[in-house]
Amino acid sequence: MTTVILDTGALIGFERNDRRVVAIIASVLEHHDSLIVPSGVVAQAWRDGSRQARLARLLGSHLCQVLVLDDRQARAAGQLCGLADTTDVIAASVAVAARDLGARVLTSDPDDLRRLDRRLELIAI
Repeated sequence: MTTVILDTGALIGFERNDRRVVAIIASVLEHHDSLIVPSGVVAQAWRDGSRQARLARLLGSHLCQVLVLDDRQARAAGQLCGLADTTDVIAASVAVAARDLGARVLTSDPDDLRRLDRRLELIAI
């Protein structure tokens, strides 16, 4: 089983019904792979639940797990920001989750994630 983590750009693409993003997510679910969204990514993408029904259905589905950032992961994300000389804690939390889970990342910003960790397996959208 493969795990795929969605970054903020992937969530926004799904919400906007971007064909490529929807097709990739559908394929992940079709293969019974795990779909993970770090909680900080949810915070970055969430604006008005009454207008984000599509996104709300995905996040509320048993097929998608929202990953809560715990103390160890928060510290690891902060340390990664320090090493990469960036302040993007959300992207760092995505990188930490991907490393921890051995997951691929569906991302609209592969350069940012590569800056944090060149070893990550990325699916660019």
